[in-house]
Amino acid sequence: MAAAQGGSVVSSSEKVDFLKLQNGSDIRGVAVAGVEGEPVNLTEPATEAIAAAFAAWLLNKKEADGLRRLRISVGHDSRISAHKLQNAVTHGITAAGHDILQFGLASTPAMFNSTLTEDERNHLPVDGAIMITASHLPYNRNGLKFFTSDGGLNKADIKDILERASKIYEESAHGKLKEWEDASRGVVNSVDYMSIYASDLVQAVRKSAGDKDKPLEGLHIVVDAGNGAGGFFVDKVLKPLGAVTTGSQFLEPDGLFPNHIPNPEDKTAMKAITQAVLDNKADLGIIFDTDVDRSAAVDSSGREMNRNRLIALMAAIVLEEHPGTTVVTDSVTSDGLTVFIENKLGGKHHRFKRGYKNVIDEAIRLNSIGEESHLAMETSGHGALKENHWLDDGAYLMVKLLNKLAAARTLGSSIGSKVLTDLVEGLEEAAVTVEIRLKIDQNHADLKGGPFRDYGEAVLRHLENAIGKDPNLHKAPKNYEGVRVSGYGGWFLLRLSLHDPVLPLNIEAPSNDDAIKLGLAVLAAVNEFSALDVTALNKFVQQ
Repeated sequence: MAAAQGGSVVSSSEKVDFLKLQNGSDIRGVAVAGVEGEPVNLTEPATEAIAAAFAAWLLNKKEADGLRRLRISVGHDSRISAHKLQNAVTHGITAAGHDILQFGLASTPAMFNSTLTEDERNHLPVDGAIMITASHLPYNRNGLKFFTSDGGLNKADIKDILERASKIYEESAHGKLKEWEDASRGVVNSVDYMSIYASDLVQAVRKSAGDKDKPLEGLHIVVDAGNGAGGFFVDKVLKPLGAVTTGSQFLEPDGLFPNHIPNPEDKTAMKAITQAVLDNKADLGIIFDTDVDRSAAVDSSGREMNRNRLIALMAAIVLEEHPGTTVVTDSVTSDGLTVFIENKLGGKHHRFKRGYKNVIDEAIRLNSIGEESHLAMETSGHGALKENHWLDDGAYLMVKLLNKLAAARTLGSSIGSKVLTDLVEGLEEAAVTVEIRLKIDQNHADLKGGPFRDYGEAVLRHLENAIGKDPNLHKAPKNYEGVRVSGYGGWFLLRLSLHDPVLPLNIEAPSNDDAIKLGLAVLAAVNEFSALDVTALNKFVQQ
């Protein structure tokens, strides 16, 4: 279906602070009214302006290639605001004279893939892609992610786009956009891109199994899509590969997320997929977040494969293929994971900063200076591989697991997901794992009107100095974020949140008593900072 699009770029007199919509390398805001204290700021006019700004930013990049008319794809997850924002994006792009491909319900990784897929019949590849999603955030939120064939945009790019959007929005409100009125309208085409993307995943598994048509035949695999965009994985990936999928749940898109938060880190979500595996006596369980850029698994015994355990599993697979490679992770991964990667697998563990884009960019940087890295992964379930263009793709991660299962079956094994479980044998895991969020009161007199980040950095400096005087505690010799300290058989990390006035404290220890000792050490050092709310830490150490 193709149609010419009319309509202005924006039409609103409401004030929008565009820069407040930036969330690192994404854009996020409130798109649905009804939640007290959360006014809508990601409006349709604002979204139109942002889409038009992305087109202008992208055209600026492409003009060196002689392009004047762009083709941009747009897709969305299951959120209730998805369709109105997709229409706003469409209007913003086409009013600027560029063409758009509407994918409808899609995954974030698929949107990036559309910049690489060669398929002239379906107008592919595109010059850029926009995904409408806010990951696992509540139903009233939404956001935008942007891609070119080089991957996701960085923070500076997003700031640039939002500054352009603000100008477009203001000029439109004052009737100054004559150039938009004169532009030829872009054309809209609808494309079933998820079928194309899923077919590539199927072919990857078949190739791994020696081109066997149904390499997962006889394996029982259940999927929990959390009512997000991941339901396609059952009908378009697993069934063509021969897997039994009975017991899969919450595959229907529902932007109110009635069953559980679609988040592989959420305890309720992991309990749901674990129960589905046990109830159906399945060989493997797979769970996705809302837009399928994160995932986790559960083995046949109900053992969760997420966080450190999933990184260990992926590291084992990747290091079989690329011996000695460096695995880049975020800052809160465990000491046990380091021992596992380096001592058992013979790889190198490079623990970096929180933020999936930080982790991916660090892996890319290491490769650029001659240190081979093939895996970048956060404990949240974001995982990217060099072989997959450094895209954090939850479905592709699960395909790597399916490849392992398929290869085992090709060799005559019938032991199901034990093939995967055996790969993480020997991973040392802490008995006690705690995360406590210490909030900074931005209105407190101690801040003296300054930014919360300065106050948080002062807390960290003081903690670092205090730790140096305690013989039971030892600072990590190499650390890129916050203050990481080992002691009492465990470790803690206190860092400043990427976006919020919060100092998250992560503690891992062999016993509750040891965890409390670590918590007391932190409390003693930070207690004098009166703008820091240590209520939760006090409660923990007094239990």
